[in-house]
Amino acid sequence: MALVAGSYERFIWGFSLKSLASSASASASASASASSSETLSLAPLFSYPAHAGPIRCVAAAPRAGLAASGGSDDTVRLYDLPAAADLGPLLDPSAAVSAVAFYSRGPVPRNLLAASDDGLLHLYDADGFALLASIRVFSARHEPADGLAVHPTGRVALAVGRSGGLAMLNLVRGRRSFSCRLERPATAVAYAEDGAGGDRFVMAAEEKVTVHDSEDARIIHEIDCGKRVLAFASAKKGVLYTGGEERGIAAWDLSSGKVTSRIEGAHSTRVKGIVVFDDKNDGSEVCNLIASASSDGIIRIWDARMMANQKPTPLAEANTKARLTCLAGSSLK
Repeated sequence: MALVAGSYERFIWGFSLKSLASSASASASASASASSSETLSLAPLFSYPAHAGPIRCVAAAPRAGLAASGGSDDTVRLYDLPAAADLGPLLDPSAAVSAVAFYSRGPVPRNLLAASDDGLLHLYDADGFALLASIRVFSARHEPADGLAVHPTGRVALAVGRSGGLAMLNLVRGRRSFSCRLERPATAVAYAEDGAGGDRFVMAAEEKVTVHDSEDARIIHEIDCGKRVLAFASAKKGVLYTGGEERGIAAWDLSSGKVTSRIEGAHSTRVKGIVVFDDKNDGSEVCNLIASASSDGIIRIWDARMMANQKPTPLAEANTKARLTCLAGSSLK
């Protein structure tokens, strides 16, 4: 498993989640938490000033070990995580890059999406990164997209704008198919499934997270997280993890809209990124792990099964000593 984090100081950070002991040495009777806390470590892969300005967003192809970062220097950079290699920049954006996202079919990345502050979305073929289309995301000409989400089919994507726009993009035809205005601007959007397998999408706006039906966009639940939500990630069985100004991590049931467990004080400052290592075809303990990053530079790994405990302890931790802005992960073994 690998993580990549961006910082305000221009540095990109790569980590590999490794075991300090062989898996064969863990006895079947040992508790999951004790076994994991003794064996997991965040091993550094790389760290260097990748951009000429603050890094605003990162994304990783779930099982391909390929990552991308977008910065205020009008570039997207690509990384090979297993090789700890910088693959170079994409220079098509002509403004600061505000959001990036991958679409993968199984383990193979198919497309990369990059939104910029001039209101354009650049759609790339992930094989060679040829530019396929540049789409005007919102009807307001220069409204940038602050959040992107690609549907599991890869046919459409959602974008939320800085001035309150919501748009659906047809990735097959390379054009905007729908747009509207929200009551208040959303900062993040993601596709998810509820506990019954229903197709949903979620949006974060200040302290509220709304759960929508993907077919007609109607609101199913409105979740009040108490304080501003800065990061979220969906997991299997209809669970959504949120973090932000509250400095903790909460798990929400998308079917009921209720909180099921939380980690109070997961970090000493606001949570800026959450990654769920959630491979639905993998029954190992790895699929129960959550990574979180805070603005004080600390990245922590948690066991989701221990969130019901009053004082869960992180399984692994790394301190970048930087002001982290974003976090992404890949489950490549």
